[in-house]
Amino acid sequence: MTDHRVVIVGAGFGGLFAAKELRAAGVSVTLINGTTYHLFEPLLYQVATGILSEGEVAPPIREIFRHRRDLDVRLGWVTDVDVAGKAVLVAAPDGRERRVPYDSLVVAAGARNSYFGAEEFAEHAPSLKNIDDALELRGRIFHAFEMAELEEDPEARRRWLTYVLIGAGPTGVELAGQIAELARRALKGQYRHADLGETRVVLLDAADRVLPAFDAPLSVKALRHLTRMGVDVRLNTRVVDVDASGVKVDAAGGGERIEAHTKIWAAGVAAPALAGRIAEATGAGTDRAGRIVVEPDLTVPGHPEIFVVGDMAAQGLPGVAQVAMQGGRYAARMIKRRLAGRPPKKPFRYFDKGNMATIGRFAAVANVGKLHFSGLLGWLMWLSVHLFYLIGFKNKVTTLLHWVVSFLGRGRAERVGPAHGRRGG
Repeated sequence: MTDHRVVIVGAGFGGLFAAKELRAAGVSVTLINGTTYHLFEPLLYQVATGILSEGEVAPPIREIFRHRRDLDVRLGWVTDVDVAGKAVLVAAPDGRERRVPYDSLVVAAGARNSYFGAEEFAEHAPSLKNIDDALELRGRIFHAFEMAELEEDPEARRRWLTYVLIGAGPTGVELAGQIAELARRALKGQYRHADLGETRVVLLDAADRVLPAFDAPLSVKALRHLTRMGVDVRLNTRVVDVDASGVKVDAAGGGERIEAHTKIWAAGVAAPALAGRIAEATGAGTDRAGRIVVEPDLTVPGHPEIFVVGDMAAQGLPGVAQVAMQGGRYAARMIKRRLAGRPPKKPFRYFDKGNMATIGRFAAVANVGKLHFSGLLGWLMWLSVHLFYLIGFKNKVTTLLHWVVSFLGRGRAERVGPAHGRRGG
């Protein structure tokens, strides 16, 4: 092993695949993450809607790398980068700040949710980016059904049975479909006083179609299926206010208020604060979302030792897992080539393996190159791809069993969430 030190910030898809690629590379690797687990974010909505447990989508990092003697896992949050001294500053859970030196740095800290300057909306319309968010939303979703069962006033009951999702990208579409299925299928017959057939799921977006990153024909098919499921899709509709008991929207037809206790924000993402700190320290530019403008080889301009991959890099690429995976692998291979004295690798080029999103049971849309898939075939492709990329054999088996119970049957194995004794948002 050489004395070359590689620090990887973030254990999402980018950091995980960079770390895997550096196996047996003759370097020492330090992987720093703010949680003890790697999050399989594409399935997070299934934790929020009671299909999967948190453990199935969040395997422990130390377990993943238990056989790696060349890799050190550190729990903490990177707050700054000392570019001149080649070290990252890490705030640890014990309250102390530590310096971790590096020779090569791979920054893959992901993204955070963006409320587009209206951060006050977060109190009443939580987002879905981590396990804590998923458990919080699970508690709110199922608590609303319980409150509707207790409520005697019809108008108040309607507010509890109305779910508003803001943002019609994959997360919003998938959550809307699953909440509709909860009300109309999975929970059917379990409530004596509340008629869950009255559940209203409203999906809002300022764009002119759902799933705007997909090819237009698939967006049309997704919209049709959502409508058949009873989801009220409102496009070209902008949210202007969110409070404890509803949302205020503005559309071409005028303003309207939608009364609802449960609101979920799935409308946008932005780079974390660390991106701004790195840009300030290196003089790099950033885009409107705060992502760092990188060179074609994913390095920060003027700093070939610093790589930025995934959602933190401004590359004009979609914020999907495959971009992070391929970027992480590429950065690791560049480091290995340099240490071997080989010429630089060609500029990073993303190979688009396609987009996929589920809408409901036995229904999904997928575009792979110029090919379009929808309905049952798209759904089976979605299941296969996500099962393949799940980390750990045990997680694959238990996830498959939960899918059988939830999709072939009506069960929701994971309905326990934080207690919500208060009314409203």
